[in-house]
Amino acid sequence: MKKKIMLTCLIGALAGHFISSVITMTISLFAGDGQFYPVVPELITACGSEINAVWIQFVCSCLYGAAWAGASFFWKVESWSLLRQTVTHFLVCTTATFPVAYFMYWMPHSIGGILSYYALFLAIYWGIWTVEYGRIKREIGRMNERLAEKNVE
Repeated sequence: MKKKIMLTCLIGALAGHFISSVITMTISLFAGDGQFYPVVPELITACGSEINAVWIQFVCSCLYGAAWAGASFFWKVESWSLLRQTVTHFLVCTTATFPVAYFMYWMPHSIGGILSYYALFLAIYWGIWTVEYGRIKREIGRMNERLAEKNVE
């Protein structure tokens, strides 16, 4: 099981880096000036150089992706209630996400920026959770129907 968790975290780290790269390319595209912005200017200032900022963002993005991937194992703990799984997953993911978003300057460093971050994070998390819950509920319903059909035969 440990090996599977480590492999999942490694894949998550790669996914975290990929997502971070797509975000920076998208931001650069929407800047509209033909330049590539691998990190936000505030991070460059904080790190002293662009290459330092890129490396720090790379490491943070990998850790971020690994944490989210590793947190997916909470959904497999069958002895836990859905509430416990959700709360634990949410706490681990927000604990991993907030410091990265804050230190990478992906959000304003103000009370309003923090509140906006959490509002957006909660909205996205709730939306994804709701869609997944509905999908799984429908899947269970279909399995129950198939079982009922087999019991009739």
